[in-house]
Amino acid sequence: MNTNPNIAAASSVRPDFLLTDHDFSKIRTLIHQRAGIALGTQKRQMVYSRLSRRLRELKLKDFSTYLTLLETNPNSGEWQLFTNALTTNLTAFFREAHHFPVLAEHALGCTQPVSVWCSAASTGEEPYSIAITLMEALGSRASTASVIATDIDTQVLTKGAAGVFTMEQVSKLSPARLKRFFLKGSGAHSGNVMVRPEVAAMVKFKRLNLLDPKWPLQEPFDAIFCRNVMIYFDKPTQGKILQRFAPLLKPQGLLFAGHSENFSFANQTFRLRGQTIYELASNRPKDAA
Repeated sequence: MNTNPNIAAASSVRPDFLLTDHDFSKIRTLIHQRAGIALGTQKRQMVYSRLSRRLRELKLKDFSTYLTLLETNPNSGEWQLFTNALTTNLTAFFREAHHFPVLAEHALGCTQPVSVWCSAASTGEEPYSIAITLMEALGSRASTASVIATDIDTQVLTKGAAGVFTMEQVSKLSPARLKRFFLKGSGAHSGNVMVRPEVAAMVKFKRLNLLDPKWPLQEPFDAIFCRNVMIYFDKPTQGKILQRFAPLLKPQGLLFAGHSENFSFANQTFRLRGQTIYELASNRPKDAA
């Protein structure tokens, strides 16, 4: 028998909104259709927590009403807010640090202006880490390099494009990198730092949904960063996206994956080059088995 009154009180608290099994199933279907995200059944509390904020903002009484609003207005801007709410954005400067020396070495071997696509840019730490790496490796040649930074979440793209970060967000950067690539914020940004204009000039932020039938990209890239985003997609969706990456890579281009991602199932298209680094399988030497 439970004699703790605090536990008893907590268990009696009711949620503000009713999220039925049907509503939760519908949300999982809609986010998969819109963004390719495969939400497991264990994500129910996360879904409730994030979307209940939208219900409060819209002054709706339950999730069923919210879903009806979405489905009866297929072109509503609420779809973007729905997607933003269910997108997970976990990032940091030079996360998975072993990738960046490989990128630097690869960039040094490129004879044409270097171009990199960061396909899950989040709030900007990853594309700016790429830009910094290229500047360090290429010196004056970096002025012709470019980084395309895309994400499905418009809110994080706005933050990334602003280039403003807290001291905590840059705390793991060396003093030399902080001095070279960042400025102290002033006024409204006092206490924060901003990326220097020459770093910001290398990075172009734009919205892109990896499930869109057409991507607003033209040039082939020397490298594509698609890290820690494929884990949210099911295997068929992963396979389709990887197939679409292939023609966007230059012949010797590299694909960088996240630490928990394994693209070995796509071995007809890509082969492992290093730790979570892939290259086109068509680059296999002719005398290879």
